[in-house]
Order: sequence, then structure tokens, then C-alpha cells
Amino acid sequence: MNKLNKELEDLIATFRSLRNPDTGCAWDREQTFKSIASCAIEEAYEVADAIDREDFKALKSELGDLLFQVIFHAEMANEKGIFDLKEVISELNDKLVRRHPHVFANEQAISSKESLSIWEDIKAEERKAQKLDSLMDDVPKNLPSLIRAKKLQKRAARIGFDWKDANKVINKIEEELDELKIEHSKNNKDKLAEEVGDILFTIVNLTRHYDLDPEDIMRRSNLKFEQRFKAMEKYAEHNDLELDGMSVAQLEEVWQKIK
Repeated sequence: MNKLNKELEDLIATFRSLRNPDTGCAWDREQTFKSIASCAIEEAYEVADAIDREDFKALKSELGDLLFQVIFHAEMANEKGIFDLKEVISELNDKLVRRHPHVFANEQAISSKESLSIWEDIKAEERKAQKLDSLMDDVPKNLPSLIRAKKLQKRAARIGFDWKDANKVINKIEEELDELKIEHSKNNKDKLAEEVGDILFTIVNLTRHYDLDPEDIMRRSNLKFEQRFKAMEKYAEHNDLELDGMSVAQLEEVWQKIK
């Protein structure tokens, strides 16, 4: 633990050197909470990408980059006298203990589902204590859309506003597809966008009923498409073919061979 403390102290010292008004890095000195907010999001996605690729050397590096974003924001807050890294860690620890009474108190949880239910119940009580006007009030608006859709649906489900099973969700998707076909025949772009949005939102709900994560599913689908398309390019190169200029039917034939 002492070595970990020393490493963390060294990292904070490095950051403070970067922010030094006289000898630090001009770019680091200029940054604000808002200017680097997107960096934390990007680093989190790079962590997820390393995990998907099972590249643990990269994961170690990306986790470090993500940690640096935590240090960056905590130290900027410290500069303004708002809070410091110690308070961030202390609040996190308190939250983890508070939301795990089945570990640190007398409550019992047999399954992971029960543990998650306890976590969500405590979060709901914390939201009540904040006196928010709506269940939806503290769902961050800048989350990736698929993640935010899932969070909004989970909140609504807590008061029973949800389909009871996946079959009903599938029926709703079919209903939304019928509505899309109607708007397709009218060629009304605004209504088409609305109907496509309804379909996507309902598909997110279906992933919830399957206990799947829509963002993870989409990321994996993107990766699968990318890998197969690259394989098509290699196939074309090996067989002296040019993908550019092929008919759709010819491209589909190559795609099927790759699959």
C-alpha cells in the first residue's frame, strides 16, 4: 500500500508540474473542466476497445490514461478550492459501502440480481433525498444515445412502466416497422426520422429484456463489420479484383464468401 501511495503522490506531483504557471505545459495550463470533458469519454471508450481486443498491455496503458483524467479534474477542483482527490476517493468509498449493505451490514443477497436490486433501491432513495422533480432528472443528457435510452427505460421500469416480456417488445417493434412503412410511402423525412427513432428506442428495450447492453452490442457489430470488410479487401487483393466498381450483387457474393 505504501508503494501505491508513493506512485499516486508522484502522479499528482507530475500533474502539478504540468499545470505550473511558470514552467508547466502551455496546453495543460489552459485546460478547464469543459475543455477536457470529452477526453474522459474518449479514454473510457479506448479502455472498452482494449478489452474487446483482449489486448491487456493496451488495457494497462488505457486505464492509466483514464486515471489521469480523474486526476486532472480532481486537481483542477483542488486549485479552485472546491474539493480534492482525497475527497473524491472518500466519497466513492462511502458510496460503495452504503450501496452494499449485503456485504458491509446485515442485509443478505443471494444472487447477483438481488445485489443489483439492492444497489438500485439505494440509488432511488438517494435521488429522493436530493428532491429531484422527476425520475429522469439526473440521467446525464450527454451520454451516448443508446446508453441514455437504456437508463431512461430502466427508470420508467421502476414504477412498472415497461413491457412484461420480450414477446411484447417484439410485437411493438413490428408495430413500429409498420408505421415506418407508412411514412416511407409518404417520403416525409421528419416523420421517417421519428419512426426510425421509435424503432431504435424499442430495440434498446428489447436488449434490456434479454439482459444485454445495447452499446456493447453495437460496438461489437461495428467491429464485426469492420473485420469482414477488411477481409473482403484482402480477398479482392489476393484475387486481383477491384471492389470499387463491382455491382452490388458481386460485392454481396464476396461478402458471403467471407462470412
